Amino acid sequence: MSEPLASYDVHEAKTHLSRILERVEQGEEIVINRAGTPVAKVVPAAGTVRRRGRGMLRGRLRLAEDWDAAEVNAAIANDFHQGR
Repeated sequence: MSEPLASYDVHEAKTHLSRILERVEQGEEIVINRAGTPVAKVVPAAGTVRRRGRGMLRGRLRLAEDWDAAEVNAAIANDFHQGR
């Protein structure tokens, strides 16, 4: 079961709009109430990435065994320096 959405009354929402937007940027959805009745939901804009903090990619990435090998790093550094 999911957590209940955070909610603010209209006055609180106007007073704390910047904080609310910061929370929404982190992927949270916020409900705005008028006289205790929900009237709006503030959600992240479509196409944005939901950031959930450290470790969110744990178990999803694989690194090659030689990812930190000196010759691989030298080749990458050489590619960057050629563009100068």
